[in-house]
Amino acid sequence: MASGSKTVIIAALTGNLLIAVTKFIAAAFTGSAAMMAEGIHSTVDTGNQGLLLYGMKRAKRPPDARFPFGYGKEIYFWSFMVAVLIFAVGSGISIYEGVNRLLHPHPIESPMINYVVLGLAMLFEGAAWFVAAKEFNRVKGKWGVFEAVRRGKDPATFLVLFEDSAAMLGLVIAFGALLAGQLTGIEIFDGIASICIGIILAITAVWLAIETKGLLIGEAANQHVVRDIRDVVSGYESVARTNEVLTMHVGPNFILVNISVRFAKGLSGEQIQNEIERMDSDIKKRCENVKRIFIEAERSADRAATGNDKGADATATPKPAE
Repeated sequence: MASGSKTVIIAALTGNLLIAVTKFIAAAFTGSAAMMAEGIHSTVDTGNQGLLLYGMKRAKRPPDARFPFGYGKEIYFWSFMVAVLIFAVGSGISIYEGVNRLLHPHPIESPMINYVVLGLAMLFEGAAWFVAAKEFNRVKGKWGVFEAVRRGKDPATFLVLFEDSAAMLGLVIAFGALLAGQLTGIEIFDGIASICIGIILAITAVWLAIETKGLLIGEAANQHVVRDIRDVVSGYESVARTNEVLTMHVGPNFILVNISVRFAKGLSGEQIQNEIERMDSDIKKRCENVKRIFIEAERSADRAATGNDKGADATATPKPAE
């Protein structure tokens, strides 16, 4: 999954860099605000993909004394920063350019250049969108689009697709505004298109920020993963009851698990330790993204009453399974 996400990001970065250059050249020759907004949009997208690649590289660093669970959440932080940049830079400047053009309209020069650039941009952007959509469809499986975004734990997978989708919509708007202005002679269509592109970027940014916020602050694993963990633990004859199963994504492919278990009466501390080690191994075999497991052995009611609990309560739990 990580390899697929990296391929999608590199494809998008390459396409957006080429598109940004052509759009700025066209804007310089024609004076189109919509084309300038599109150039800014593509530049922001290029920078965003660079940040995602940087975040993916940082997230691969091994655990250390300061971050004992690794740096996996770096990708969530940089994904959130991408959403902020889309909103603040891409949307803000596009809307500003559009308002400025409405206040000071002027005819677009050499519109044919814009048509050529928009056609090339659609070609480059469409290729990047196809790569992103293919990877997203592979990852989402049987889920719907919105459900896949909500459940997805790798923001790079859907973030690039949504960026590219917004870019394609912006290109269509810019093309329509250019054509409408040329056919009617009304100069404000260019400014209106720039504002519309800014609004599209703002909506995209807010949605992406909402989706990455939960991952950044510590979102739980999907329910089917929690059910699998509970099924594994409850399948042991030595387990009287499985209480809490707490999970958190430390990275797209790193799940931290804390389980509270009440073991059957009559087990010694050594037997409980052996059972915990078996659970650790079985859970990791069934759930490949589970990397660290802590199992808390609660004291049973009869032991709590007689004071015969030896090493099975929260204060004397056998060492966490890893």
